[in-house]
Amino acid sequence: MLTFLAWLILLILCWPIAILALILYPIVWLLLLPFRLLGFAIDLSFDLIRNIFSLPFRILSGR
Repeated sequence: MLTFLAWLILLILCWPIAILALILYPIVWLLLLPFRLLGFAIDLSFDLIRNIFSLPFRILSGR
């Protein structure tokens, strides 16, 4: 909602930049999507490694 309000203010102040932002936003989102997926995969792999290393301690503590 805040992004939409900021876009409306930009539309009032300088409409060509607002229209350009409206056109470029989906393109930038598509370009950044692989990096988000890569970050998600790296985060999951680090969680897996952390859980593998902490498994013996959890087994010994009785949880």
